[in-house]
Amino acid sequence: MNKKRREFIKTSATVVAGTTVFTPNIIFGKDDRKVRMAFVGVGGRGRSHLGLILQRDDVEVKAICDIDPEAIKKAEMMLQRAGYKDVPSYTESETAFLKMYERGDIDGVIIATPWVWHTKMAIAAMRAGIYAGVEVSAANTLEECWDLVNTYEETKVPVMIMENVNYRRDVMAILNMVRQGLFGELVHMECGYQHNLRGVKFNPGVEFGPNAKGEARWRTYHSIKRNGDVYPTHGLGPVSSMLDINYGNRFIYLTSTASKAVGLHDYIVKKAGEDHPNAKVKFKLGDIITTVIKTANDETITVQHDTNLPRPYSLGFRVQGTQGLWMDVNHSIYLEGKSPAHQWEDAKPYLEKYDHPLWKKYGARASGAGHGGMDFFVDHAFVESIKRKVNTPLDAYDAAAWSAIAPLSEMSIAQGSEPVEIPDFTRGMWMKRKPKFALNDEY
Repeated sequence: MNKKRREFIKTSATVVAGTTVFTPNIIFGKDDRKVRMAFVGVGGRGRSHLGLILQRDDVEVKAICDIDPEAIKKAEMMLQRAGYKDVPSYTESETAFLKMYERGDIDGVIIATPWVWHTKMAIAAMRAGIYAGVEVSAANTLEECWDLVNTYEETKVPVMIMENVNYRRDVMAILNMVRQGLFGELVHMECGYQHNLRGVKFNPGVEFGPNAKGEARWRTYHSIKRNGDVYPTHGLGPVSSMLDINYGNRFIYLTSTASKAVGLHDYIVKKAGEDHPNAKVKFKLGDIITTVIKTANDETITVQHDTNLPRPYSLGFRVQGTQGLWMDVNHSIYLEGKSPAHQWEDAKPYLEKYDHPLWKKYGARASGAGHGGMDFFVDHAFVESIKRKVNTPLDAYDAAAWSAIAPLSEMSIAQGSEPVEIPDFTRGMWMKRKPKFALNDEY
């Protein structure tokens, strides 16, 4: 069954200028069946996706998978409240998702698990003929990035990196302004993940690992073992869309530099004292990671990772071109010939005027969805891609290019901030591929 389904998808695909287009699948014929969805990982993030999917009348949840009994119980309660009865739960082992993929009645799966499982689970889904929606980052190593691309090219089954910030309302308005030329020719971008996560990495108190709660059970280990921008895509995804990365442009090389690593130790000492066992843990991840990327079209991008020190939340966006710039940290904009000379303007009137058509159409439906509504849009895009049997708007090449910044930044830091080449995951197709993200008001 799975082999036949995979072969159907593969043979019905046509590659045009590096973009895969699918003919309608038989299950979406005249009877207009619902998209059959499954979930791997139903912790906090997975249940956020599940809650949004349960609000749709064009999707049917077929199965869920998680090794955490508490997460499964909460997800099952959500399903019951939505009117579902006896949705199968796959819980017996870390590889239970493989058994779930064998069902033969799943069109798409949303993967929201610890990072080290993302690529493995996405690839297995693709090989089973199942659209894979994978949370960020989609990969942790260069090998995994290539695995995503190679599996997509082999199976022609799409994988979508579920980067919700690409759909943030102000970001999409700025994208609209970029495409209309209001900033002129783009020159420089800034972005990052600047978010005090000390309470996430240690929960409860200053605990992490098996006895902790939530992401502290696994995320903190990355701060112990790795030194690089381990979470680049929230900032990099949106600016990549503005710069047409993989669609007429691409990343060429990067340099990365790490500050000292003292923030997490300081947090432990302040919370629990110098005698606490975790005060003796050596953290490898620099508190501030600064990465500079050069593109084929000669733009520069600065990406910062800053999660171990006290600070307000900000992704630090700056979009700058020959006609002006926008900065989200102070909600300000300056456009030459429109703004008062040498004076910042409040960006809000511009963001309202250039509100993206997607938000104009679906803003009411997105109200109340996670992260200011942008979670609605990333799930909507994934579902609509499955319904139409087309490639996803954020695809395997995007997932690879954006996620690769993590291991490449580690390489640069380890080599004394030496430049590191960024692979061309499109194998030259970037020169001919046409932009496809958010070009209309559909998805």
